[in-house]
Amino acid sequence: MIEYDLAIIGSGAGLSLIDAALQAGQTCALVENSKFGGTCLTRGCIPSKILVHPADLIREAAHGRAVGINFTLDSFDWPKIAHRMLSRIDESKKIEHSIDHVQGLKVYKGTGEFTSPHTMRVRLADGTYSQTFSARRFVVAAGGRSFIPPVKGLEEAGYVDAERFFGEGFPQKPWESLAIIGGGAIGAEFAHIFSAFGTKVSIVEVLPRLIANEEEMISDMLADNFQRAGIDVYTGHKALSVHGEAGKKVLDVQDTASGKTRKISCQQIIVAAGIRSNADILRADLAGIALDSRGWIKTNEFLETSQPNIWALGDINGKYQFRHKANYEAGILINNLFDPQAQRQEATYNAVPWAIFTYPQVAHVGMTQREARQQHRHLMVGVKRYSSVANGFAMGYEQGDADDGFVKVIADEDMKILGVHIIGPQAAVLIQSFVYLMNAGYSCRILTEGHQTHNLQSLQTCPGGSFDTVNQSMVIHPSLSEVAGWAVGNMQWVESSIN
Repeated sequence: MIEYDLAIIGSGAGLSLIDAALQAGQTCALVENSKFGGTCLTRGCIPSKILVHPADLIREAAHGRAVGINFTLDSFDWPKIAHRMLSRIDESKKIEHSIDHVQGLKVYKGTGEFTSPHTMRVRLADGTYSQTFSARRFVVAAGGRSFIPPVKGLEEAGYVDAERFFGEGFPQKPWESLAIIGGGAIGAEFAHIFSAFGTKVSIVEVLPRLIANEEEMISDMLADNFQRAGIDVYTGHKALSVHGEAGKKVLDVQDTASGKTRKISCQQIIVAAGIRSNADILRADLAGIALDSRGWIKTNEFLETSQPNIWALGDINGKYQFRHKANYEAGILINNLFDPQAQRQEATYNAVPWAIFTYPQVAHVGMTQREARQQHRHLMVGVKRYSSVANGFAMGYEQGDADDGFVKVIADEDMKILGVHIIGPQAAVLIQSFVYLMNAGYSCRILTEGHQTHNLQSLQTCPGGSFDTVNQSMVIHPSLSEVAGWAVGNMQWVESSIN
């Protein structure tokens, strides 16, 4: 039986561990059953932003009337938009080619299945299995897949999910009409994209409001702006069944409060009802890996699973499904697994940021006011509207406008920031400074100048403003904040003119 020092399942964030392991002289196996690069590159945040930006431009052109600029949108080049998106997805081929013949690395193209805590086999594309192999350590970074709700007739009528949309399900032109099942982040982004391109969009969400993890006033503002853009919003509605009729798909939905039903006729249906864990596909049960009630792999603060030789990071551990969070966890494992001289790091999730690239844009870090109220007796809350600052007015936002966004800050009685919530232009960029502030006060490294290297001298609590606070913070991916956040990674000693 072939034995490796390290086996990694998943070529998204897990891929970053390969280089560290190889530099440490370890033999590695990489298992991937889809395109290389992970969900974010191949069917998630990156290709979707290539569609979001032109949709933003269309909405911003319409908003230009608020400042006296009247744009006329005669047409758009959908094939060019599609080509740019698909070309970025195709970078997965470059990744695969670059690692296919790396010395010390064996790439398995298929679905990994544990056969014990120390062994695995790979189900190949033709249904056969590879030779079983063993590894001293496993890192599971296999992510998740679209959750498909039990809607009668859905399979027969046909639908598109994230896996299909960024592949064979991508339309040759925008659909005339579209129903989206799911009003979370993915559904909200798709609603924005296609409504901007002229598609008649209906969005169906079983919960009482859209993007239900956000502040209520943000959910309400987004729903109002969706409706003003011509999107039909059905919150508190459950999708019951689908059937074909006169060349269209007819979605039957039910109001969960009144029990009344209605029909939504559309050309296509997108399912964006969340994701489910891939742990079942990996046969985590045969490895004795403990799962939570939803099927995600349980991990502790060191990303260790219930098996001492197995770690898990990214979507599959169920702790926030964002690529920047997975990258953060990968950095922790690189430190803990491959640097014997370093102090072991813990993963903390008190300041996990995210953004929803819908219109208006939404960003979030920390607690909502409702969550903070459950944990703190006294709170401080501040809200600032775009229209109340000079540049906001210059951008065409005035008091009382339906699209006049805001920043909401929540703090405790000691002025410690507990959460920040933003809706409006460049929300993903504006929130990043608050993420750094919320991480201030962590232990940081004290570095001294050496001839070739910087030596770790001690750990102490750093004052606010230390750039190591930035090092220990997540940066929303993809956003312009990465330019500022990642600049810190290039810090170098320079000669001083002071003797």
